[in-house]
Amino acid sequence: MPQQHLYAEDPEPAERIPAGLLFVPVRPGPAGCTARLFRTPLGGRTAVGFTSVQRLAAALGSDQPWIRLAEPALRALAEPLGAAVLTVDPRLAPGTPRTPLLRAV
Repeated sequence: MPQQHLYAEDPEPAERIPAGLLFVPVRPGPAGCTARLFRTPLGGRTAVGFTSVQRLAAALGSDQPWIRLAEPALRALAEPLGAAVLTVDPRLAPGTPRTPLLRAV
């Protein structure tokens, strides 16, 4: 059965459409919790979501608090803060355990 695309053109190979419900790292804030934003290796701001709590713990540690958010909700929260990019399941830098390719803002 041929794959059906959501766009007229083929998606990029790394494009995950849609990411769905994600595990989003948070930090305490004045009104509860706030989604953590990160910087890409080139310095751009990005929101981060994980497809499993195990992937989140592997990247940020098992003590990292998280909430579940749908991809559109996370994008809507992050875009006004200058994070137009959403990174799903960011990987660790090769050869350096627990050093993420992204850094916290």
